[in-house]
Amino acid sequence: MAITRWDPFREVVALQNRFNTIFRDFKEAESPLTTANFVPAVDIYEDEKKVILKLEVPGIEEKDLDVRVENNTLTVRGERKFESEEKEENFHRIERSYGSFYRAFTLPTTVDTEHVEAKYTAGVLKLELKKKAEAQPKQIKVNVAA
Repeated sequence: MAITRWDPFREVVALQNRFNTIFRDFKEAESPLTTANFVPAVDIYEDEKKVILKLEVPGIEEKDLDVRVENNTLTVRGERKFESEEKEENFHRIERSYGSFYRAFTLPTTVDTEHVEAKYTAGVLKLELKKKAEAQPKQIKVNVAA
């Protein structure tokens, strides 16, 4: 059995993502296939030395991704473009989302914003944010008094 940190807002975020999916279909746009926004799924975890984020962004080219850190906020923007050479009327089903996305994450003060690495492999954007040296756990020796 694994111990999981309780996040009171996890369900709220999931509900918000569901509402975003429902309401994006009602947006008035010139072409619903190319202008719908989507929210890529993300996993966030940490160890003693870094915080890691993994975003699912398959079908997006590296040049269409923008990762920035400003004022302790990490932002990721991108765009999945619809293949214009294929005609919309020939599709039987379209379930993939196209268009732009934007995700913002408030960084803890333990993160060193000068040392952020981004890797894009097999449709997954992996961001590694190193922790400051003073934020890393230190072993303290306990002396036994005689």
